[in-house]
Amino acid sequence: MNDFRLDRRSLLAAASAGLAGAVAGCAEPRIDRSIEGSSSYDIDRENLADGSVFTDLYTELIESVTQVRVFGIKDPNTGAEGRGQGSGFLYDERHVVTNDHVIANGEAADLRYITGDWTGTTLVGRDYHSDLAVLEVDHVPESATPLSLTDRRPVVGQQVAALGNPLGFEGSMSAGIVSGVDRTLTVSERRFSFPNVVQTDAAVNPGNSGGPLVDLDGEVVGVVNSGGGDNMGFAISAALAERVVPELIESGSYDHSYMGVGLRSVDRLVAEANDLDEATGVMITDVVSESAAEGVIKPASRTVRRRNEPIPVGGDIVLAMDGDPIPDRHALETHLALETRPGDRLTLRLRRGDRTITRDLTLGKRPSLSA
Repeated sequence: MNDFRLDRRSLLAAASAGLAGAVAGCAEPRIDRSIEGSSSYDIDRENLADGSVFTDLYTELIESVTQVRVFGIKDPNTGAEGRGQGSGFLYDERHVVTNDHVIANGEAADLRYITGDWTGTTLVGRDYHSDLAVLEVDHVPESATPLSLTDRRPVVGQQVAALGNPLGFEGSMSAGIVSGVDRTLTVSERRFSFPNVVQTDAAVNPGNSGGPLVDLDGEVVGVVNSGGGDNMGFAISAALAERVVPELIESGSYDHSYMGVGLRSVDRLVAEANDLDEATGVMITDVVSESAAEGVIKPASRTVRRRNEPIPVGGDIVLAMDGDPIPDRHALETHLALETRPGDRLTLRLRRGDRTITRDLTLGKRPSLSA
């Protein structure tokens, strides 16, 4: 079987008798790789508790949430094959959204709905830089309906719920609030950080990845990405997913804007070392050769030590982009992610030394992982 990481139309599906691969989109008619099932979820029970608004939310949404089982994951040390699991949710009548990291290291994946039905899948597209992936499914239960991505910005204190399969316990829900917005999430093994991340105190554990974080209207606020510790979980925002997912369905990939710079928010230490009156904006620490920023933006010329920490000195400080204020790196990365595309012309207001200047640059495309 082809490794589906290399080909967007390579088969992800696995029949119940074993793994059997083929390339999707060929002349042969599509095979329905699905098996109907049943679940204790369907049992009609008596003397039920009254529940709450979250009970109603769970009943409304859970049949649209899937368990994702990934096969053919190889141990990098021993080469032995195993399997992994995560969550996903129905995005439209044919596609399920999950995390890229859920499916990235496997060869095939099946989905199981809370109804007990199993279905095969085909990888449609994946995006490493937003940790999103889309699977085309062979079967959707009649009771499952697509979940909508919210078009409203989440606010701190808003009630939310995470649905998915933590530690393999399918059909689970945890409730909480939005604990923070506009986070930038850095993952050690990934070169780029995730912008515009939603933070929540709803319990998130391994297996929740790829499932929906929803508001009380049943709309998806974010795609659960990871847990950061006790009472802290994160989700890729609906705003970013709304940009990425349709293009994954259409073309199998998504191009992110790229300036080609290293960044550091201007905090007190940076402000003092650079004789600034205010601790605001983003210092450009480095400029990548042959990037959009080369020749347009001036990087830091040196570093000094403050409180035993290296502090960049002499670089341009980004104050605004296209007229929008940029108080810190979170604002800069979110602006690039949600407001721009490769090829767009970006107007920057910069502080250079004791002057405020304006410069334009044309954004590039974020380089591939091999670049």
